Amino acid sequence: MIRTCIVTKEFEILAGVDLTMVNSPDVSWYWVDFHEPTDEESELLASFFRFHPLAIEDCLEYVQRPKLDFYDRYLFVVLHAIAGMTLEAEEVDLFVGQNFIVSFHKSAIHAVDEVWERLKHEADVQQGPFHVMYRLIDKLVDDYFPPLYHIEDVLNDLEENTNNEPIHDIIEKVFDIRSDLSKLRRTIVPMRDLLYRITHSDRLQRMKERQLYFHDIYDHLLKLSEMIETNREITADIRDSYLSLNSNRMNNIMMTFTAITTIFMPLTFIAGIYGMNFDYMPELRWKYGYFAVLAIMAVIGMTMFVWFKRNGWFQLLKSDWADEERKRRP
Repeated sequence: MIRTCIVTKEFEILAGVDLTMVNSPDVSWYWVDFHEPTDEESELLASFFRFHPLAIEDCLEYVQRPKLDFYDRYLFVVLHAIAGMTLEAEEVDLFVGQNFIVSFHKSAIHAVDEVWERLKHEADVQQGPFHVMYRLIDKLVDDYFPPLYHIEDVLNDLEENTNNEPIHDIIEKVFDIRSDLSKLRRTIVPMRDLLYRITHSDRLQRMKERQLYFHDIYDHLLKLSEMIETNREITADIRDSYLSLNSNRMNNIMMTFTAITTIFMPLTFIAGIYGMNFDYMPELRWKYGYFAVLAIMAVIGMTMFVWFKRNGWFQLLKSDWADEERKRRP
């Protein structure tokens, strides 16, 4: 779908008009949004707008790293949005000229839709395409905050462990959070570098009056980067703390097993030498002695199983096995 919004020289906003109206002499500037375009619609980037083939290739190929390219009559900017559930990067491409802005994205982007709706009711529209570019970047960066705030809340709950979750469940959640933080880091750090280039480029003379606005976005990205690193350190601390606690409990279990083994070693040694082959063993002539011994063995086995389970040893052994499996993963 292609959405078109034009601003006339009288600063009247016309949304939903035909694409050919952008060439009207009454147009002051316009915004064309390629919203989940088809292959035929994507071809208009070359046939109608005549953008550079390299920029068009960046739009149509796999997700590019955020970047800024300079062409004769426009800027080409690659931005990243964050998918709400997966936290994967979604690309938003902008072609920004003196009197136009063309956005291209293969999936629905909440930030683009919100800025689009705000533009149709904007009172101060004479600021032009570069103001829309600022609004888009600002909204994309604002949408980075909620996932990080959610991660911080989860980390606080894990640190306090108010629900008394088993250690192996906490470790699994910590590793999932570290994975989410890595995804956010791969998106936010390149965006931070892009904003640094925008705010320090001498070739962006047309945006000099908006440098303070872009500096504000850059400050937000710096804060986001610091939040990511802080949360990664917290996850590392939680992981190390619980692994240390886990190792300590495992050592206590091994000490118990060692004590039990040490007690029965001399008994087993004596029984092994003599083989319990004595003449006077009344149990050997008891009619139900065999079944009684089986019952005693079953009772001892079940008693030890219940005791181990109540002490959480099976959960601990399961956690150790999961940790070893995770270490083997590439």
